[in-house]
Amino acid sequence: MENQSPAMLSVSPSPHFHSGESTAVIMQDVLIALVPATLMAVVYFGWRTVLLLGVCVGSCVLAEYLCRRAMNRPQTVGDFSAAVTGVLLAFNLPPTIHPLLAVMGCVFAIVVVKQMFGGIGMNFVNPAIAARVFLLISFPSQMSRWSIPFFYLSRNADTDAVSSATPLAQMATGSVDVSYMDLFIGMRGGCVGETCVLALLLGGSYLLLRRVITPEIPLCFLGTVAVISLLAGQNPLLHLMSGGVMLGAIFMATDYTTCPVNRAGKVLYGVGCGVITMTIRLFGALPEGVSYAILLMNILTPHIETLTQSAPFGKEAA
Repeated sequence: MENQSPAMLSVSPSPHFHSGESTAVIMQDVLIALVPATLMAVVYFGWRTVLLLGVCVGSCVLAEYLCRRAMNRPQTVGDFSAAVTGVLLAFNLPPTIHPLLAVMGCVFAIVVVKQMFGGIGMNFVNPAIAARVFLLISFPSQMSRWSIPFFYLSRNADTDAVSSATPLAQMATGSVDVSYMDLFIGMRGGCVGETCVLALLLGGSYLLLRRVITPEIPLCFLGTVAVISLLAGQNPLLHLMSGGVMLGAIFMATDYTTCPVNRAGKVLYGVGCGVITMTIRLFGALPEGVSYAILLMNILTPHIETLTQSAPFGKEAA
């Protein structure tokens, strides 16, 4: 070391090695993981799904491009994050929602929630979740019109008359007429991308194999929902396979920017999502609480990370 030139030594903050993964690569993996649910949504809800996905993805990409240009900032549409937001928002909307409402949600997600806080990595809540809550509050009637699978084959497919109560709404009345198999393969009413549990599990498995996500948040989220529903004397399988809990646990709650980084924080975050979801389902006026649960836990993420952060190397834990 004594003969080593100072120019050969360098000091820099971590990380010291680059894994080769970029934001674009990660977002592409997420888009690939969403393909099974997309295909099943097209099968069940037909051309409405294709239209909704096209409108949402196109609106999100265009909104990001125009917003970055207006703010005189480098373009980020090439990282595919806007496309992912568009797909996820479309997944959280009813099949027959008016396209203009979807555009409004996309603009809110990209401009207000994402770009006004600095762009990708700076938003404190998930843009797609925030946009869905915004639309739920602003247009509750339009956001609660559910279509039965294959409604587009009906002679009245051009109207919203073919509608169905979701399994969660049926549970509130005490009579659920949907089988476990129907719930598993998606033969029920609901948002575009939340109905087929099988497709969502396939996508989640791909993300786990690619190490895009870790299992702590989905397992703690889903496990908490199951335990609380069991303690409340209700059917855990119905709660797990109904509503948007699978979509939320796998694709929404695991957003890099808005969830904790360390393992203890992820566990606490996942449990919190499950507790809030079931509290709303059991005692709230609304049958579903996944979006509100994730949104609230997004806001609490900085505090969770502060609470669960490990002690720096060489220092004793508090």
